[in-house]
Amino acid sequence: MDPVATVLAREFPERRVATTARVPNGNHKRTAVATFADGGEVVVQTAADAAALTLEAALSRAVRERTTIPVPRVLASGAVDGFGYVVAARAAGDELHERFVSLDSATQRRVARSFGVGLGQLHEAFSFGGYGRLGRSAPGRPRADGGDASDSLTDRGFDAVSAADADWEAWFSAYVREGIAALSPAFDGVRSRLEEVAAAASLPANPPSNLYPWDFRPGNALVADGRVTAVLDWGQPMAAAPGLAVAKVEHLVADWYVEDGAPLRRAFRAGYESVRPLPSVPRAYQVAAVVHSAVDSTGEVTRPGYPERTGTAAVDFHLTRLDALL
Repeated sequence: MDPVATVLAREFPERRVATTARVPNGNHKRTAVATFADGGEVVVQTAADAAALTLEAALSRAVRERTTIPVPRVLASGAVDGFGYVVAARAAGDELHERFVSLDSATQRRVARSFGVGLGQLHEAFSFGGYGRLGRSAPGRPRADGGDASDSLTDRGFDAVSAADADWEAWFSAYVREGIAALSPAFDGVRSRLEEVAAAASLPANPPSNLYPWDFRPGNALVADGRVTAVLDWGQPMAAAPGLAVAKVEHLVADWYVEDGAPLRRAFRAGYESVRPLPSVPRAYQVAAVVHSAVDSTGEVTRPGYPERTGTAAVDFHLTRLDALL
């Protein structure tokens, strides 16, 4: 049986499904919108990595509970027939990625500010004892809430996760070098300079560790009536110094869609500062943000803007940002 049909039969045995439509987004998850005969709609996501999807569902629930970020309600999650799944409510709105450039400047600034407020709330709500990819706490590792590492995500929700790396400088150095190595040959002209910046970076020895949401950006959001109505993708979360997340989200909000990002940058930072003080954002964090935004998880050059830049235009966009930092 089709995985989506399997999930719907398991979670909604009494409801007849009228249609299902595949959403052609994402490299690791399959997403479909199911419409029931009574007119109701849900979003079904499936993935081979059931543990990763369980973690994402736990974070989605926690963000919805602890912040004002609009996150669709998770209706069910689990694993069946060797794959993981999440079922969520269908959120209203249009793709912000497609609409952002057509919004008037005041609305763009309001949206940028909302991302700043949201990131500030995430940093207030989620802190950790280490750095790196988040996952279930291993025995002996500190947990976000100080609880027993044997508790499962089902038992304790997102508080049952931790990050394993205790050395910030070592983790960040590996992280930025990983991003540089993933760049396509089109970036060879700046690769050595990027490596020099990474090697010369002066970093705090033990900064606070907060949630680093991998894909907190307009490309994963919906908008209606000039306001963000949903942020959709909470996969692959990490823990990092807060300035790293500020650098990446700011780049994806302020630089990605418009020629002059200064007003959006000011709005984003004002939103963040309405929640908590802005952390230090060294140049190395900005470089890492651009590098890790320039290619996707499959190694393909990302397509900034809308209509999306492709080919040489996409590479030039990323190189211009890197040149400005170098």
